[in-house]
Amino acid sequence: MSSSVKETFKDAPVETRPAPAPPAPAALAAKVRTLAPTMTRSMQRVAEAVASDPAGCAALTVTGLAERTGTSEATVVRTSRLLGYPGYRDLRLALAALAARQAAGGAPAVTADIAVDDSLADVVTKLAQEEQQCLADTAAGLDVTQLEAAVTALVGARRIDVYGIGASHLVGQDLAQKLLRIGLIAHAHADPHLAVTNAVQLKTGDVALAITHSGRTTDVIEPLRVAFDHGATTIAITGRPDGEIASYADHILTTSSARESELRPAAMSSRTSQLLVVDCLFIGVAQRTYETAAPALSASYEALAHRHSPRSPQR
Repeated sequence: MSSSVKETFKDAPVETRPAPAPPAPAALAAKVRTLAPTMTRSMQRVAEAVASDPAGCAALTVTGLAERTGTSEATVVRTSRLLGYPGYRDLRLALAALAARQAAGGAPAVTADIAVDDSLADVVTKLAQEEQQCLADTAAGLDVTQLEAAVTALVGARRIDVYGIGASHLVGQDLAQKLLRIGLIAHAHADPHLAVTNAVQLKTGDVALAITHSGRTTDVIEPLRVAFDHGATTIAITGRPDGEIASYADHILTTSSARESELRPAAMSSRTSQLLVVDCLFIGVAQRTYETAAPALSASYEALAHRHSPRSPQR
């Protein structure tokens, strides 16, 4: 898509991307965990109620849920829409489906926050449970249609630029290195100035991919905006699909995260889900380009084989 056409779409009052489908029942709890920190306190009460007791809330009218949570009908409707449902009726149907799933043994695991005096054994157990839940939430909420479109863009890209800051840059580096090993031209940029100056060189046929959990990291948004304006296909991996980053992304891949705590900051909890999405992208690209990807991987392994020390002879 040319930059002039993209500029026209960007300025048009009509949404250029189709509205995302409401989240599947299995993804509802993940959606609540991701969005709750950004909600008003009254909306949080509604979100926490539907996530903790889907069966009970599914039996309530909008008025009943408003009374139960001490809020208003308008707050219930706004919360439903923020969670991705057109209205409360759609949320209520999802709650009923989630309740049925939980009754059949699919209830999500609940773990406690890590305390400063926890033993290392408890830390291992709690972290493992949180990581498993985070991966399950991300998988449940990932839009496969968007994922397929992103893979298609990467496969046909002349050049791929990846933007991320801090922990997100480490995830970006992981993706770029994987793509390089199967013969694609990919670079991960951590320096925001260098990212922008490189984004200026992108054009139609190139891909720019931004990673930001918050969806509002300026040093990641700016190079993606420049790449978007110059005609590159843009992809965002973010925990906030409604964040500013979405204004400049052709394809959005949504991640989940575990609960933040004093000993588990957002950078830790978001990294796990980002790595899952990155691995899905890589595998998708490798599948589509298997005839060239497989020999390239073999060649890279062979090139490094001499750097691995041989086993010492057994005596």
